Amino acid sequence: MSGFEPPLDEEAARRLASRLNYRFEINGEPLVVVVTQDVESGKVLMTAFANEEAVYRTLVTGYAHYWSTSRGEIWKKGEDSGHVQRVREVRVDCDEDALLYRVEQEGGACHRGYETCFYRRVTRDGRLSVVEERVFDPDKVYGR
Repeated sequence: MSGFEPPLDEEAARRLASRLNYRFEINGEPLVVVVTQDVESGKVLMTAFANEEAVYRTLVTGYAHYWSTSRGEIWKKGEDSGHVQRVREVRVDCDEDALLYRVEQEGGACHRGYETCFYRRVTRDGRLSVVEERVFDPDKVYGR
């Protein structure tokens, strides 16, 4: 596959990370939207936000980093669970305010134990129905 082959050198990564349009702001932190997709299956695994430093860390390490809006800090996906995301390609949308990370996912992407965060669908009566199987037990992984 051509395209992003991590890691980028620090100068190239800083240049790219600084040119993005961080138009979304949460608690004063400028952010871009990140959609994360499994590079093999094409499944959308999750969505998250990233600030400039999280984008930079992703580009120089080859592992997905995001901005936690609840904790107000950068987090490397899988730092607690071991379910890391190896980034194989990064795409930037036309407005440069959203990214697509195409990744190799180790384990499940969802902290609730599913392969993808999109494990439910809306039914005709407006309820949510689980349509995927759990791939890990979150109580065992996160020690709850």
